[in-house]
Amino acid sequence: MKLKIFQGLSRKEGDEFPLLPLREMVFFPQTVIPMFVTYKAGIAAVDLALGRDGRLFAACLKAEGRETHSVGTVVRLIQHLKLPDNTYRVMLQGEYRGIIANAAMAGDCNLVRVVPAAVAEPASQSPEFAALIRAVQKSFVQYAEFSKKVGAETLTAVDRTESPERLGNLIGNALAIKAGRKLDLLRIEGTRERLEKLLELIERENEIFGLQRNISGKVKSRIDRNQREYFLHEQLKEINKELGKAEGDDEFADLERAVEARNPPEEVLRKAQKELSRLRKLQPFSPEAGVLRGYLEWIADLPWNGTLCGPAATDTAAQDTGEGILEAAEKILDKDHFGLRKAKERILEFIAVRELIAKNADESRGVKGPILCFVGPPGTGKTSLGKSVARALGRHFVRISLGGVRDEAEIRGHRKTYVGALPGKILQSMRKVQVMDPVFLLDEIDKLSHDFRGDPASALLEVLDPEQNSSFTDHYLEVSYDLSRVLFIATANSLHGIPYPLLDRMEIIEIPGYGENEKLAIARQFLVPKELRENGLAGANIHFKDEAILEIERYWTMESGVRGLEREIARCVRRIAKEAVKKNYGAGPEKPLESYKKTVRIKDLEKLLGWRKYKNDVVFKEAWVGVSYGLAWTETGGAMLPVETICFKGSGELIITGNLGDVMKESARIALSYLRSAQDRYQFTVADIGKTDFHIHVPEGAIPKDGPSAGITLAASILSTLTGKAPRPATAMTGELTLTGRILPIGGLKEKLLAAIRNRMEMVLLPVDNRDDWEDLDKDIRSAIKADFVETADEAFALLFDQRIRQLRTRRKT
Repeated sequence: MKLKIFQGLSRKEGDEFPLLPLREMVFFPQTVIPMFVTYKAGIAAVDLALGRDGRLFAACLKAEGRETHSVGTVVRLIQHLKLPDNTYRVMLQGEYRGIIANAAMAGDCNLVRVVPAAVAEPASQSPEFAALIRAVQKSFVQYAEFSKKVGAETLTAVDRTESPERLGNLIGNALAIKAGRKLDLLRIEGTRERLEKLLELIERENEIFGLQRNISGKVKSRIDRNQREYFLHEQLKEINKELGKAEGDDEFADLERAVEARNPPEEVLRKAQKELSRLRKLQPFSPEAGVLRGYLEWIADLPWNGTLCGPAATDTAAQDTGEGILEAAEKILDKDHFGLRKAKERILEFIAVRELIAKNADESRGVKGPILCFVGPPGTGKTSLGKSVARALGRHFVRISLGGVRDEAEIRGHRKTYVGALPGKILQSMRKVQVMDPVFLLDEIDKLSHDFRGDPASALLEVLDPEQNSSFTDHYLEVSYDLSRVLFIATANSLHGIPYPLLDRMEIIEIPGYGENEKLAIARQFLVPKELRENGLAGANIHFKDEAILEIERYWTMESGVRGLEREIARCVRRIAKEAVKKNYGAGPEKPLESYKKTVRIKDLEKLLGWRKYKNDVVFKEAWVGVSYGLAWTETGGAMLPVETICFKGSGELIITGNLGDVMKESARIALSYLRSAQDRYQFTVADIGKTDFHIHVPEGAIPKDGPSAGITLAASILSTLTGKAPRPATAMTGELTLTGRILPIGGLKEKLLAAIRNRMEMVLLPVDNRDDWEDLDKDIRSAIKADFVETADEAFALLFDQRIRQLRTRRKT
């Protein structure tokens, strides 16, 4: 590419020039402007001009973009460079103004005939005209200072020019105003009139710049370095003030009304008014304003004084049926859950106390919500019982899961100064239910954890203390909140993971595992109808035989609850639904779903569920020397604990295997020490215990085992090995053994007995101090197995070995 330069050409009136249309751009004479020509008409005009004398007529396009204005400027190509994409980079110099007389097409561009515009420049300058010129020059210098966009060369040319016409052209080209106003300047023929119009435009721009600078100064005086990002908003605010449009405070008034409408305590109201007063003084988009706005919205959203639930469902039910309130509540609880007698009695006690207080016109005091803790294996209905309690009381129900929570702020919230701070889960849930007396379920409270961020269990101490929770303080809220009317219910699988101070504040209600008959009743009344509904077979004639349900319990589930049983019943129902669809039942009136019949029997289970998942625990049907059977409690229910012992010549070493914990190992040493101390009372076949090694093993070594209640079981196994006589078959036992031979009480009795019944044990030996626990069990469990209560190891051994090793006292039995 070669750069071509045109030399100056002479001016001729009435010449024809290629038309160079421009968008939002106006050329003035005596100015030089570089530009790119990229559009078709412009490229054609440049090509045509290069073939002629290098001149074009530059005119601005009208708003619609099709035609140009008639007034324009004859420009000369000083330089041009054709680019690889056939576009041009050119430098143009304006020569004189002109008006289009007529136009004709010449290829892709117009060829226009131009009449030069008259220039009425006075021959001599009067003082008044000279003053006008100086005023224009002075105003333009001020404009250049404001805009910072006028080059030094332009300022120098404006200051040195003596021609009023050139002065107008230079300044008109330099002003950053719309193309329409520049065209107005270009149309004015009289030099004086052009300068007056030019002075008016410059002064208007200077005034706008002055106002903008004034606004900017006011804003910058009120904001510091950290708030400069809000500069534009403050500019808008000052502009509104200049226009007489002050910003209203409707937002603050709305917040104030919302807080007052909640009728909070006086302390909370004072705090809210103080924070609202601070908020009014802050800039709307400052970080602190956002924090305060969020804080006040939380206060306005929380339920405060007098926001309680409506009448209880028991009240409505009692009115509808004519029954007493307690009877109606009992019906609701019984309808939702089978068994759980102790838990239901405690809820009915609470309802009775509430009714007495209401009848004695002491409603203002209200009933303090008890702190209950349902403890039991998974799947026994603890969470769903909480929902039923809420339904019986006619209260809202809210649940939060505490499993894995390790941050204290999850309970008490963060201080509002932190980024993203929120109240804790307690207040978040209270805002959600919008009442002050919900039933609040703290699920899996035994799964709480703690680390460097705090101990959430300690944070719950205030929440779960009836004497303190009337003034619970959340870190975010910073004011007291009344939780005394909330009925808190916690659930746990075990009490071992709950700190004692927290445990001391709760009323423990044990939810034991279900027996076979209880599971059968639950399956018949709840699980089977539920799964038929959820799987589209509610209208079909589907029945489960009791024997089939019991078979599922024994060989396809291993649990104290009913979750696994529900899953297996659901599998059966889905297989039946698949079979019904294959046979086109429910597809039309010929085979309505109601006509489909199916009875699930034991023989159908392998087809519906596959092979049995579980077998009984490791229990021998016949008696073995050195093998005794203990009972263990686990979080998923009870289990058999077989203990095997052998002896051989050695140095008196005791070998213990089976993944046992420290407490259970100590129980084994206690059992051996007790028997060594009592060897003169029994017929041992081992001559010297001190030179005999004993190996005790508890099968299923992959499963950790611990606890003191296997003491009597370990002693019976060792004694059987020492005497060479097998214990009584089908007999299980449990109890902690002391060095003096006493048998101490144990826990988890129901779960242990269920394991014994499941494994076809005929008799169980229990500590005598557990007799009351036995009497408290359901009748079907007590009738399923025989129990003997023993106080000492000698009594237990007499029952286990049928007095073949020594004649002992008369046993104690039921």
